[in-house]
Amino acid sequence: MRMVDIIQHKRDGGRLTREQLYYAVQGFTRGDIPDYQMSAFAMAVYFRGMDEEEIADLTMAMAGSGDVVSLTGIAGIKVDKHSTGGVGDKTSLIVVPLVAAAGVPVAKMSGRGLGHTGGTVDKLESIRGFRIELPNEQFVRNVNENKMALVGQSGNLAPADKKLYALRDVTATVNSIPLIASSIMSKKIASGADAIVLDVKVGSGAFMKSLEDAKTLASTMVSIGKSLKRRTIALLSDMSEPLGTEVGNANEVAEAIQVLRGGGDARLKEICLTLAAYMTVAGGAYSTYDDARIGLDELLRSGRAVATFRKFVEAQGGDPAIVDDPGLLPQAAVHVSVRAEREGFVQSIDAETVGVTAMLLGAGRARKEDAIDYSVGISLCKKVGDPVKFGDVIAVIHSNLENNRDIAERLLGAYTIGSDKPEPVPVVHAVIE
Repeated sequence: MRMVDIIQHKRDGGRLTREQLYYAVQGFTRGDIPDYQMSAFAMAVYFRGMDEEEIADLTMAMAGSGDVVSLTGIAGIKVDKHSTGGVGDKTSLIVVPLVAAAGVPVAKMSGRGLGHTGGTVDKLESIRGFRIELPNEQFVRNVNENKMALVGQSGNLAPADKKLYALRDVTATVNSIPLIASSIMSKKIASGADAIVLDVKVGSGAFMKSLEDAKTLASTMVSIGKSLKRRTIALLSDMSEPLGTEVGNANEVAEAIQVLRGGGDARLKEICLTLAAYMTVAGGAYSTYDDARIGLDELLRSGRAVATFRKFVEAQGGDPAIVDDPGLLPQAAVHVSVRAEREGFVQSIDAETVGVTAMLLGAGRARKEDAIDYSVGISLCKKVGDPVKFGDVIAVIHSNLENNRDIAERLLGAYTIGSDKPEPVPVVHAVIE
């Protein structure tokens, strides 16, 4: 078998066998197949696509290229979630303890943020003492005792995907549904969950800008999951504006705590309850979606959800006092108000611009090696549909920079204010099972 023949076959529109895909992935992971050939393979897939069986085989080849996590030591149906990323997306900080409070085990591995989207790991590391790396024995014990643990992804989890993604990023082959779907699902399969709920973001702050592309990606990933005997559900959720009112790290943790206490932004709470409902039904805690919504609402009101989050923080070495006093989280030195320059209604907030602005403050990374400033971020005081008057504070910048004029101008430019109140956009556009 030769890699050049595999490339040529796909280039000409042929279908690749399981053996060919495993040969390509394993050889590339070992270093036997050079970058230039794998780049050519990615471009061939970009233009020619793959059928469902090919994508499933590629997913399994990448999932098996490194460590495969065994969760057999954890009792019950293990349910995982994955978000395709967005601005202000702190759903894991809310959904995982909420699902755990319902008795469904969640053994989650999360990544760091890059570019304008944030990472769950970075947010959690804003908590003093929090350990994002745990020995496997403790990871399993924490899930059995508290029904949840959340750690950073293993360095050897689906290494083929990491190598291939680095090539896709510099060869204009990122935006390929088969390659995106296999990338996401290979990590989920290697992580060992029995059921997977996917949150596919769509809109200006998401990777998928159009609803049609998001549906295609979601359907592909659900098909992969089912073909590999994993119960898989995908939600298409809105990212046409930032999710919630906080964008950053420490301030997003504080907002997550607010929602776990039963308050917080209505749209953020809605998507979290929706995700948690599908996860708890998949995990067997409730028989129907409607029953799950009722039960999960009660877990928020009763305080059991936030108590689960407190136990989780303490179990991983973090300071549990931040749950009762989020002011103990890192705080920025400078707070700059951004004011409306006209009267009307907020028509839109460009999520990507807000995310890039937060990154420039230090809340995110332009490069993987960049350091994070956990204290900085943005508070959105006005959201889409809100009325504003001239001079109203529409956002607050939390910064450690000496000069924030350019930052403020950039953030102001993310807002569009007009005379008419816009029609509300659904929080969840569709559910694919």
